[in-house]
Amino acid sequence: MKTINKPTELGRRGFLKTSVAAPAAASLAIGVGISPQAAWAQAAQHLSAHEMASLVKMARDIYPHDHLADTHYVTACAGFDAMAADAGKKAMFAKGVADLDAAAKARHGAADYLSIAWEGDRVKLLQAIETSAFFGKVRSTLVVSLYNQKDLWAKFGYEGSSADKGGYINRGFSDIDWLPQA
Repeated sequence: MKTINKPTELGRRGFLKTSVAAPAAASLAIGVGISPQAAWAQAAQHLSAHEMASLVKMARDIYPHDHLADTHYVTACAGFDAMAADAGKKAMFAKGVADLDAAAKARHGAADYLSIAWEGDRVKLLQAIETSAFFGKVRSTLVVSLYNQKDLWAKFGYEGSSADKGGYINRGFSDIDWLPQA
């Protein structure tokens, strides 16, 4: 099995460099991130910028991967805008986001779902709606649209289809280098 993104050892000098750079980068990034003003959210045709930004934040909360950039979540959520061409689906997305915003205000005193800083608090809001049709549609769509992005496969250690290369028998079937030798 091929090791992807092998962890590197961090020495004293590297630690000191990153410990100084990280707060500086964080201070520059304040206000950056997923916001309704993002250009990709403004490009939506059927959903509002706030609804698109909320769906992307929701996607990151449902399928959290710290090593993935927001652009992969934006790509995964792009299909929601196309689905919203249908009036019924548009109403479902609008009501779902409005309900999340109302729950954020009632439970945390936040302006909306996007303004809740702690992921754990947002996850609790999502757990409260996990049986709704809105949540089910978002979750089931994302499991395909996020993990079917070929440029992400290597980040998860998936080498892609093996059928066109003769199958897995000769391409890693017995490569179990993560188990201790017997």
